[in-house]
Amino acid sequence: MSFPNQQAVPPSSSNRPSWLTKIDGFWQRVTDGLEIGQLWKQFHTDARASFQLYRRDSEAQSTPESHASGWWHTAKQFAWAILDKLSPARRVLLLIALLLLLFGGGQFSHRNDDGNITVITWPLQFYGGALLFILLMLEIADRVVMKRDLEIARDIQGWLLPATPPTVPGLNIAFATRPANTVAGDYYDVFQRAADQPQFLIAVADVAGKSIPAALLMATFQASLKTLSATPTSLADLVSGMNRYACTNSQNGLRFTTAFLAEYNPENRKLNYINAGHNNPMLLRSNGSIERLTEGGLPLGIMSDKTYESGEVVLSSGDWLVIFTDGLVEAENQRQEEYGEARLQQALQAGNTTTPQDLLRRIMTDLDYFVGATPQHDDVTCLLIKAA
Repeated sequence: MSFPNQQAVPPSSSNRPSWLTKIDGFWQRVTDGLEIGQLWKQFHTDARASFQLYRRDSEAQSTPESHASGWWHTAKQFAWAILDKLSPARRVLLLIALLLLLFGGGQFSHRNDDGNITVITWPLQFYGGALLFILLMLEIADRVVMKRDLEIARDIQGWLLPATPPTVPGLNIAFATRPANTVAGDYYDVFQRAADQPQFLIAVADVAGKSIPAALLMATFQASLKTLSATPTSLADLVSGMNRYACTNSQNGLRFTTAFLAEYNPENRKLNYINAGHNNPMLLRSNGSIERLTEGGLPLGIMSDKTYESGEVVLSSGDWLVIFTDGLVEAENQRQEEYGEARLQQALQAGNTTTPQDLLRRIMTDLDYFVGATPQHDDVTCLLIKAA
C-alpha cells in the first residue's frame, strides 16, 4: 500500500557499513575530493605536459637524416629522451625490469631419482613488476624532495614580491601573477625610491626561461633594482646600471630580461619610463584613445654598453595603464590560438568604469575561460593602474 505524498527517506548514515565508510574516506583522501571528470581533466593536462617535455628533447636530438629514417628512428629518439631523465643506475634497472616483463616466466624440469619429474617455475614477470615498483618509489622520493625545495623557494620568492599594492597619491593599483611552475621568472613591484623623494618606481620584468633558473635571475634582478634605485640617479642611469649587471649573469645573452621600468611623480603626475624589450604597455586615455609606451631599447643582459631612450607621459584623471608579460597575451587555447593583445584591449575598454581590482579579476577570468584545459606554458603577470 502506498500513499501519494509519501517521500523516500535516504538511509541513515548510522546504518551504513563501517567498511564502506572507510573506503569512502580512503577514496576522498586519495582524490582530494575531486570528481571523476576533474581527475580525468587533471590527468589529461599532466600527460600532455609530460609528452611535450619528452617530445622537445626528442626533437632537439633529431637531424634531417633521422626524419628520413621513418617512425623507428623517431621511436628510438623518444625512448632515449625518456631514459636520459634517469640516472645510469636507474636506466639499467628499468631495462632489466622491461626485459623480465617481456620475456614472461621461465621454467625448467628436473627428474628425481624415483623417476618423477619436478617442474620449477621462475616468475620473471613478478620480479620485473617488483623492479618497476622500486624504480617508482625512488622517483617519487626524488620528487618529494624536489617539491619540498621548490615550496621553500616559492615562499622565499613570495617575500620578494609585494603582497598588496602600496598607497601612491593619485593612483589606484592592482596586480596579479600566476607562475607556470612552482616558482616564476616574472617580477613586479611598486615602491617609493627614497623616503625624502616623492618619486615612485614601477617595475614589471620577465626573465627568459621558466622555473628555478628564471627564479634565481629574478631574485638578482630584484636585488640590483632595490640597490640602484636607492641611489640619486636618473631612470636612464638606473636602467644602464642594471643592464651592465645583467650582462654579467646572462650567459652571453641567453638569459636576458625584458623589463618595463617607470618613475612616477605624484606632484606633476608625470610618468617617465623605459621599455627594455618588454611588451608595450597600453595607456587608455579617458577619451577612449589608446597609446603604446614603446621608448627604450634592447632587453637587459644582451649588450653591456647599450644606452636607453626614455619616454614621458602625463597621467590624467580616468586614464588606465596596463603592464603585462608575454605569458598573458601568448596564452593558448586548445586550438593553439593566442589570447592576444586585441582581446586584452577589449577587456580594458569594456571595464574602464570599474576599479583596477575588479577589472583585473575580469581579465584573469576571461583568460581562464579562453584557455580552458590547456596547460599554462609561461608565467602570467598583469599590473593595472588607474589615475584618480
